[in-house]
Amino acid sequence: MLALAVLFGLVTGAALGLTGGGGAVLALPALVYGLGQSVAQAVPTSLLVVAVSSAAGLAPRLGQGLVRWPVAGVFGVTGAAAAFAGTAVNRMVPARVLLGLFALLMVIVGLRMLRSGPAPEGACAVSGGRINWRACLPKALLTGAGVGFVTGLLGVGGGFVTVPALMWLLGLELPAAVATSLAILVINSLAGLAAHLGQTSLDMSVTGTFAGAALAASLAAGRLARRVPQRVVRRGFAVLVLVVAAFVAVQTAINPGVLG
Repeated sequence: MLALAVLFGLVTGAALGLTGGGGAVLALPALVYGLGQSVAQAVPTSLLVVAVSSAAGLAPRLGQGLVRWPVAGVFGVTGAAAAFAGTAVNRMVPARVLLGLFALLMVIVGLRMLRSGPAPEGACAVSGGRINWRACLPKALLTGAGVGFVTGLLGVGGGFVTVPALMWLLGLELPAAVATSLAILVINSLAGLAAHLGQTSLDMSVTGTFAGAALAASLAAGRLARRVPQRVVRRGFAVLVLVVAAFVAVQTAINPGVLG
């Protein structure tokens, strides 16, 4: 059991450290399907793992000036508020529909990321060392709310949605989008974890092993990311998204209620 926790932790941490996404969407299925936890126990465990590994992936990037902290703050605050609305809708939608929507969203994101070429010049791109907030703030608020709502509705996938949103809707280059996404994930994961505290008990041996492996892998991947071409990271991210989408689609067909 602990050996599997190490393996899944390494994969989760590496994905987060390199791409700024994939933590919850990998950790939650790993905890439920791979380690046999209930969804009620796996959700807060996943949030803790994502918070720790996101912080580790963020650490090597802090000195590089890549994190757009004002954008991360707007995204985090707006997204956290909108997630409550998404969670409320989640309770009214059948699990099969939710998982189908999740798989469809991942396919759209994955195919978009496979497209060649840099991110377009967007509202929040840095020009002359500064962000044009008159153009950026409205889009950042709307995008943050949209991502937060989707995260609350589907329960997983915040990082997978955040990186493409930061790139294609707000105009951040991939390195800045990854670093900013990691900061957003730390904020949102800690907020979600606080909301779940006291509702269930965690298996600390599994949680500690999983989180420790994820932390180590995320730190290493964060340092490696500087040497990996953006094109390789982008395509690796896209392939991982599509693989997860296929996995969720299969689970929807054979057991749609497992994550509901």
